[in-house]
Amino acid sequence: MRKIAAVVLVLFCCSSALAQYSDHRGHNTDSLEKVVAGWTPEKIALASDGEIDGLLTAYKDLMWGYLQINRERSMMFARKTLALSQEKGYWFAYFDAAKVLGMHYYAAEQWDSAIFYYNKSLDAIKTMEGGATTPQHPEGYPQSTIDDAKSTLYGALGNMYNMMDSIPKAMDYYKKAGEIFDKYGWKESNAILWYNMGETWLDEGDYSQAEECYNKSLGYARESGDSLQISSPLKGLGALYLAQGKTSRALKCLEEADKYYSLHEDQEFRARLETLDVMRKVLLQQKKQLRWLFWGALCLVALMIALMLYVRRNALLRRKSVAADEVIEEAISVMEKTEGNSSGQEVDLTEREHQILQLISQGKTSPQIAEKMYLSLPTIKWYRKKLLSKFEASTAAELVIKAKEKGLF
Repeated sequence: MRKIAAVVLVLFCCSSALAQYSDHRGHNTDSLEKVVAGWTPEKIALASDGEIDGLLTAYKDLMWGYLQINRERSMMFARKTLALSQEKGYWFAYFDAAKVLGMHYYAAEQWDSAIFYYNKSLDAIKTMEGGATTPQHPEGYPQSTIDDAKSTLYGALGNMYNMMDSIPKAMDYYKKAGEIFDKYGWKESNAILWYNMGETWLDEGDYSQAEECYNKSLGYARESGDSLQISSPLKGLGALYLAQGKTSRALKCLEEADKYYSLHEDQEFRARLETLDVMRKVLLQQKKQLRWLFWGALCLVALMIALMLYVRRNALLRRKSVAADEVIEEAISVMEKTEGNSSGQEVDLTEREHQILQLISQGKTSPQIAEKMYLSLPTIKWYRKKLLSKFEASTAAELVIKAKEKGLF
């Protein structure tokens, strides 16, 4: 992604320089080469300032004209421009030629050579800032011309260090270019610049820096009023939020970006397709998140039910444990009373025996009584036998009748 962003920024940073040769693509380079071929060193030595200026313009047209189609010839005319402009003191042309050579070496990833020529461009800028003059600029180069040179060179240097993975250094140069754009109110240029910086930080995985750059790009784009510039950082923010898993925010940005792209579908068809592709990924991510959310909620409900059952069972076990302890204590107490006095005619019932007798009189079965009193079924059966024995009854019905006769109900 960073390589793509850098290539875009190369073209952007060269745009102002290309504007000076807006018709170079329309030139017949073969015819133009024949014209400049007639300029021998002897003829150049006798040329007027106007003729030198025209020859340098032709060299630069050829340098830029061959830029995309013939690297060797572009570099050859860049060197011719470099040599002639240095000899005659045309420092902007010198800057331009050195920068083009740096760009060629940058494209070939020959970093040392690229840096060498970019430094020559920097030297030319310093010379112009120092008050150098030409016949066209007898009072020195205008500050706007110098600033234009700086901004394009800073962009090129930023791209180079970007490709070399020297990201902090690249960002320093990009910001220097941005300061110049701010100076002249070039909102669209800054929108492109900060968008590409956002792309770099996103590629590096630094989401905080990426978001800051995209938002700055969006701010400049909104100020410029260019809908296409607005859509680019919105698309970048959508990709950023997708990477962070913030699908709702991503979808909102991408829908807004698509709205702007749809206004220029004939011009930005590919960009709109890229936006829609990111949107598709967001929707798939949302679907996956909803699926995980559903299963997570289901697991949470199951866990809560299991916890409730555990708490209930634990409470039941505690009650049964307490009830069992009370039965043991009761049995011990009864045994002690029996040893002390075994001749009494009155039926002496414990509180628990009285409770069980009441439930038997209500027609409750042993399992129902066990559940009611949190006692085990064998314990209830044991109590029934004790009650039948105490009342000398053989059935539950007889037990109830004898209990009523004794006034226990």
